[in-house]
Amino acid sequence: MSWLQLHIATDPDHADAFQDALEALGAGAVTLTDGADQPVFEPPPGARPLWRTTVVTALFSDDTDTDAILARLGEQGLVFADHRVEALADQAWERAWMDDFQPMRFGERLWIVPSWSDPPQPDAVNLKLDPGLAFGTGTHDTTALCLEWLEQTDLDGKQVLDFGCGSGVLAIAALLLGAERALGTDIDHQALTASSDNAAANGVGERLDLCLPEALAADYQCDLLVANILAAPLIELAPVLAGRCRPGAPMALSGILADQAQSVRDAYAPWFDLSPTRQRGDWVRVDGVRKADR
Repeated sequence: MSWLQLHIATDPDHADAFQDALEALGAGAVTLTDGADQPVFEPPPGARPLWRTTVVTALFSDDTDTDAILARLGEQGLVFADHRVEALADQAWERAWMDDFQPMRFGERLWIVPSWSDPPQPDAVNLKLDPGLAFGTGTHDTTALCLEWLEQTDLDGKQVLDFGCGSGVLAIAALLLGAERALGTDIDHQALTASSDNAAANGVGERLDLCLPEALAADYQCDLLVANILAAPLIELAPVLAGRCRPGAPMALSGILADQAQSVRDAYAPWFDLSPTRQRGDWVRVDGVRKADR
């Protein structure tokens, strides 16, 4: 079977409406991508990946009348800046999609392996994870920075907090690397479901607790914190996250563009002894150790 891809350029305010309408008009799948090469990392907890110019791509069978689809969108008041239609052979898109996601190595012993691939090193720490709708698979520089840090950190017996857990990839990696228990928190219920499913698939479901941020116990503290969200909420949450860390607890923060690094460092310096900033592409990681005197 062949397919048609309908690409529609719109803005963040209308992307969800286009997605809902296209699904109602029979699209087999709808995805949102960046239409202007604007750097936006994996979606922040509870958010969709919406860029200033967002391309909504809908997959239809090859006998679909795309002109009729566009007309129906117009009747619903959905106005778009541009569109194009692309023919796609069945095996071409499926194979290309799978080829884009091959096993990835982080540090010396950690791999993320999609379900259709064999682990390159069966005796390594292999985290099974397929690309999903929105929550992070290790392909982005921010996730890679955090995974590399976890792989190099002593996790044996530690209680880990993954703040803004998304897919749960960081919490699951910590557990596979030796952490005793992890707590993942996110404001998106779908993220908590995805994290639970991924943890079960990796055999660590019984050691991963999940909750909304407001459900965190008032006196909860961790031995290690990782938070891969956005710079602005990281800065705002600095005193809160510092309070969740026991003295001596390592922490790693990402989702930070290089020109935002100093602002994040300044926000966390009162509570943490910070290491040199690590950069990968346009993104950085700020990490350090919780001070004992604050």
